[in-house]
Amino acid sequence: MGNEQPVVAILMGSDSDWETVAHAAETLKKFGVAFEVRVCSAHRTPDAAAEFAKGAAARGLRVIIAAAGSAAHLAGVLAAHTTLPVIGVPMKGGALDGLDALLATVQMPAGIPVATVALGKAGAVNAALFAVQILALADPALQAKLAAHKTTLAKKVEEGNQRIQAELKKLML
Repeated sequence: MGNEQPVVAILMGSDSDWETVAHAAETLKKFGVAFEVRVCSAHRTPDAAAEFAKGAAARGLRVIIAAAGSAAHLAGVLAAHTTLPVIGVPMKGGALDGLDALLATVQMPAGIPVATVALGKAGAVNAALFAVQILALADPALQAKLAAHKTTLAKKVEEGNQRIQAELKKLML
């Protein structure tokens, strides 16, 4: 992203995951968080995944988001090789429509934590928001952006309620 030093890495097991993972990138961009994106497979390029994780902190990264489907071991492989927080995004699809990815991502052994979010777009967005929350612990400007984001969410809900109340009023006449 621009010339800024990335502080968040988004990795995906396959380029076919980009359609979903792009929502994480868009969310980070919205918050002004510098990030990098790459394809890296826990199974097809295990050495590259391990090397990426081992060097991530030294390169200035602070959080890693890892999206993968099927057996979904990317987040765990990365977490095994770094002390940085890793957020796993299980991808939908395959024979079990993402259930296998969800279970593989969330069921990490003790000592190798991976924060796991929902499948699909919601998971990609929430992974980015969780990364922003982690970074905001030491960044008051990001804290303010998160507070504004929460206010926007609340306003959208209230606007939705007002629309429904107006529809109900018409229905009752």
